[in-house]
Amino acid sequence: MTSSPHQTTETPAVPRQADTQVRAQGGAEPGADARRRDAFFDNAKFLAIVLVAVAHAWEPLHPDSRVVMALYMTVYTFHMPAFIVIAGYFSRGFDGSPRRVARLVTGVAVPYVVFQLAYVFWMRGLEDDPDTYIPLFEPKWLMWFLLALLIWRLTVPVWQAVRWPLPLSLAIAAAASASPSLGNDLQLQRVLQFLPFFVLGLVLRPEHFALARRRAVRLLALPVFTGAALVAYLVAPRMEYQWLYHRDAAQELGEAWWAGMAMTLALFCCAVVLTVCFFALVPGRRTWFTVLGAGTISGYLLHGFLISGARAWDWYEPEVMRHIQTSLPLTTVVAAAGVTLLCTPPVRRAFRPVMEPGMAWFFRRPTAAPTPTPAAGARGTEARGTGAAGAGERP
Repeated sequence: MTSSPHQTTETPAVPRQADTQVRAQGGAEPGADARRRDAFFDNAKFLAIVLVAVAHAWEPLHPDSRVVMALYMTVYTFHMPAFIVIAGYFSRGFDGSPRRVARLVTGVAVPYVVFQLAYVFWMRGLEDDPDTYIPLFEPKWLMWFLLALLIWRLTVPVWQAVRWPLPLSLAIAAAASASPSLGNDLQLQRVLQFLPFFVLGLVLRPEHFALARRRAVRLLALPVFTGAALVAYLVAPRMEYQWLYHRDAAQELGEAWWAGMAMTLALFCCAVVLTVCFFALVPGRRTWFTVLGAGTISGYLLHGFLISGARAWDWYEPEVMRHIQTSLPLTTVVAAAGVTLLCTPPVRRAFRPVMEPGMAWFFRRPTAAPTPTPAAGARGTEARGTGAAGAGERP
């Protein structure tokens, strides 16, 4: 999983390429041209989506095993924060222009609507639920992330305008964790409690990723993960793991309001530490799975059908799944392999009409800016060849 620590020239090169890519893409997801993609971020996105799928596959196992619960809590502490930090980093160029808003609609809003409806009917089919109500603004399971990304990206100009964006976002997250009145509409608890990770991605620069990939950090990463798993093993019987979902207020978890604020700050610090360790272990060179980093949206949106189907169809019931020594490695391998297949280019191409639709018919054609007419004085100066700059300054 890690790249060679002796490749010292690789570390600063990765962030510089990424920064060029961000400027070129304007904060959007990387384009199809492999030469403009950055291997480090593609690798990080793929490994993060594998962890997401594996953790979801562990859910039926952790109530019966303290070991699985410790691993589950460790992964849940950082896998979505890492994904959200990357999303924030690649949103730095979002400025609300028509072109970028159109990309936001086709790349986030439309997939949200399509897969929200798909998951609603899929879940009802699995549960034999005849309800006809369509909860479009109550994200179903995985869909909270797309809706949150839509909201976060629309607020980018705000975070780029304020003086202390990260402390402000932490204050908002802490206040949300003490506000049970927010309800389930738009999954606002998750939108606000995960907000600091998106803002952190916005304020990060290439040199910060270079620091995370220094050899000293790489050497510390595995011991830190091991220590985090041991701490999770110790606290698992006494801590509600639902804190890691960031979807409930403190009062809904049976705690005082101030506990929500304290946990927000504590979990943020833990998530940042583990996210740095995760980035330290991500290869910076091209690997066999680098190309799959471009298909993480399909892996994310589609793996939920497999996980929910496996649970509804009693795939966890056979005798082999009753022993943690076999069920844990089996579910890990199957989930990792499944989401890997879902990230492959053929799957991405098959679902492109609903995940990355063109929709040129939906948007206005950009109008060319009118050519400014220089004033008489400016024309005279320009004619003398000395006043081009002055003429160009006129509206």
